[in-house]
Amino acid sequence: MTLENKLGILDSAELARVEEKMSKTKAISLFKENLLEESEVGTFIGLSKIHKYLFDGIYEFAGK
Repeated sequence: MTLENKLGILDSAELARVEEKMSKTKAISLFKENLLEESEVGTFIGLSKIHKYLFDGIYEFAGK
């Protein structure tokens, strides 16, 4: 079973590969652009913002 995703990927291994590539790319920009400074790191609000930033292009539930 594969998580429902915005990309329409039905194969869990393929989804894992795409998720890893996309989230790592977003993580790099998160650090390069100092976006963590704008988040309440260590709080649920801060973590949900980071989760949304990393996974919004993949999942509807990102950040929730």
